[in-house]
Amino acid sequence: MSQEPSGLVDQMEHHQIAVYLGAMAAGTLVGWAAPAAGPGPEHAINPVLGALLFVTFLQVPAAELVRFLRDGRFLAAALVVNFVVVPLVAAMFVFLPTDQAVRIGVLLVLLCPCVDYVIVFSGLAGGSSRRLLASTPLLLVAQMLLLPGFLYLFMGSELADIVEIGPFAEAFVVLIFIPPALAWALQAWAARRLVGQKISDATTTMMVPLMAATLLVVVASQVPKLGDGLADVAAVIPFYVAFLIVMALAGKTVARLFRLDAPASRAIAFTGATRNSLVVLPLALALPDSLSVAAVVVVTQTLIEVLGMVVYVLGQESVRTRST
Repeated sequence: MSQEPSGLVDQMEHHQIAVYLGAMAAGTLVGWAAPAAGPGPEHAINPVLGALLFVTFLQVPAAELVRFLRDGRFLAAALVVNFVVVPLVAAMFVFLPTDQAVRIGVLLVLLCPCVDYVIVFSGLAGGSSRRLLASTPLLLVAQMLLLPGFLYLFMGSELADIVEIGPFAEAFVVLIFIPPALAWALQAWAARRLVGQKISDATTTMMVPLMAATLLVVVASQVPKLGDGLADVAAVIPFYVAFLIVMALAGKTVARLFRLDAPASRAIAFTGATRNSLVVLPLALALPDSLSVAAVVVVTQTLIEVLGMVVYVLGQESVRTRST
């Protein structure tokens, strides 16, 4: 009996890219077949993400995170790629249609670095997910402080005041504060009690299922919203694809400038390319009705990015295979 779960877990981990693509396909079918269920999956996004990050933090001892926080070169590279290079690349938005809603949606999502599933995808590609874990609070606070200024710089004062602290504060508590606190509490228990160790070991096997569940609920909750903005979606898809291509090269360049090792370099490429769409989506949904298309634009980025991350991971696996 005990061998069967282990075998299933091993199979899921070995075929996790296929599992994730299947989860996205299932989410798409659910979103199309039951569009009225959209609010339900949307409310499940933060809890599922929180559980995913809990398991992620659980696999990294707290002492190691403190050590990685002292890695000044990596943290500096992460800040440069996200808050210097990305805004320069995002300036390409001037080539988009002049529709204000489209542009604000693009800027909202591109100017905020991801703090959740980037850790998982970076780890799949051999990147230093532990360094990214240590940098997530810094990246979230930095985007909270800088986003209003960036919006003012790109679009003027009339749009800078749309950014509210509430969604970011909620994300910090639900995704950044609670998961590591619970994970480190379980680590401490596991170090002292055998039952705690058994629970910890069993919990760490849930990474792939939780990642699949996250992708399923995200896609299922957002697909029904794409129907009314297909023309706008068509306009931004090439832009998002170009962003992923440019940031792959830009991340590699920044990592080289800071003389980072290969795992750290991969992590920098991933943090530069992935965006915080799940946190900024509530901001887009809170916009006036005249700017409602912005939410569709943000959702589109989520779908393109996940596919892009799969390509990133497969590309890194190919490079590592050739190098060996």
